Amino acid sequence: MPEAIRQSPSEVAHRIFIYGVLLLFAVYFLVPFFVMFITSIKTMDEIRTGTLIALPRQPTLEPWLKAWGYATIGVTNEGIQGFFWNSIRMVIPAVLISTFIGALNGYVLSKWRFKGSDTFFAMLLLGCFIPFQVILLPMARTLGFLGLSESMWGLVLVHTVYGLAFTTLFFRNYYVAVPSELVNAARIDGAGFFRIFWRIMLPISIPIFMVTIIWQTTQIWNDFLFGVCFSTGETQPITVALNNLVNTSSAVKEYNVDMAAAIIAALPTLFVYFVAGKYFVRGLTAGAVKG
Repeated sequence: MPEAIRQSPSEVAHRIFIYGVLLLFAVYFLVPFFVMFITSIKTMDEIRTGTLIALPRQPTLEPWLKAWGYATIGVTNEGIQGFFWNSIRMVIPAVLISTFIGALNGYVLSKWRFKGSDTFFAMLLLGCFIPFQVILLPMARTLGFLGLSESMWGLVLVHTVYGLAFTTLFFRNYYVAVPSELVNAARIDGAGFFRIFWRIMLPISIPIFMVTIIWQTTQIWNDFLFGVCFSTGETQPITVALNNLVNTSSAVKEYNVDMAAAIIAALPTLFVYFVAGKYFVRGLTAGAVKG
């Protein structure tokens, strides 16, 4: 074995220790999901008579069908299906609009600096530290003035406005690492504001777009406070519907249905992480040194 790749016993032991700790943490975080999943495919009789981590003797998808909105195949039942699609219709426009506006803001604050731009950026960053509860009343009055109270587009507006501080921060920190010579050369060649943005900045922005999309999708999809305050009835997102389902008082508490509904509610964010997760750390660390 070449000397350069030979490891001493202490180095091997150190590596084994690190992997062991990582494996322990992985198990710690995966066990609750495992319990949720096996509970979601058990019958209520098995849940009452068995142990928490026991594998199902007769796996069934009935709890999943009931949680989604079907008591049995083809028989409609009240579930979270409609609220799931409410969240989809809310998340997609809110993420796209806040991400695009954040990209423009970051582009301006990093490459088209103006007098007072640093002060403007510092004031904008205050939005990252304002608790949700602080803006509930003024946002409710604003939505009422615009005629968007208790509507899906009202929720889209709320999440778009609240997310702009974060998206601007992400893009600004990313764009300060882009050589200004590229922008200056394009301006000398006659390219304008939007041409530089579309032809130079956007093609190199895939990592930070993925970071922002992951961040915004997770924040908006998992939000409960805005959903419960600014929506009602059929316009409620899935987080509010899930809370109502879990806390519904009934003669028999269906834990398997609750677990299935919780997993269904988590699937979209898990999908986004699996698809775009490799860009997350790369985009977050870009611009960490410069600017």
